[in-house]
Amino acid sequence: MKLHELKPNPGSTRKKKRLGRGTASGQGKTAGRGMNGQGSRSGGGKGPGFEGGNIPLYRKLPKRGFTNIFGTQYAELNVEVLNQFDDGAVITPELLKSEGILKKQLDGVKILGNGELGKKLTVKAHKFSKSAVEKIEAAGGKAEVI
Repeated sequence: MKLHELKPNPGSTRKKKRLGRGTASGQGKTAGRGMNGQGSRSGGGKGPGFEGGNIPLYRKLPKRGFTNIFGTQYAELNVEVLNQFDDGAVITPELLKSEGILKKQLDGVKILGNGELGKKLTVKAHKFSKSAVEKIEAAGGKAEVI
C-alpha cells in the first residue's frame, strides 16, 4: 500500500453541504440559518462556556495559585549528560546551548547529581546541588559558580 492509494472507509465520509447556492438547492437565500436573530448573523451564536445566562462554571470556581514575578527559573541538567564531552573540557552554559543540550537557558543553569560522571571536567554554572559537586570533584573536575 502506498500513500496515494489510501482512501477512507466506504460510508465514513459525507459530501460537504453547499450552502447559499440558489433556491433550488434547498439551502439557498438564508443558507439554513433561519430568518432573523443572533444565529443568523455572522459571528453570532453563543460562545463556549455560555450557560443560558447563568454564571459560567469557569467564573464560579475559585482562582488558585500564585506566580512569583521575581522568582528565578533554572534550566536543570544532570551530571550524567556531561559524559559526552571530552576529558578536561570547560563546560559553560553557552557551550551547552550551542551543543543543543539546553533548549532554553532561562535565568540560569543548575547542575543536578543524577547519574555518574567518569570524566575530569570544569563545569561553570549558576547553581549546583551538593551531590553534583561531590560527583564532579570525585571525578577530578571542578564546579565553579558563575
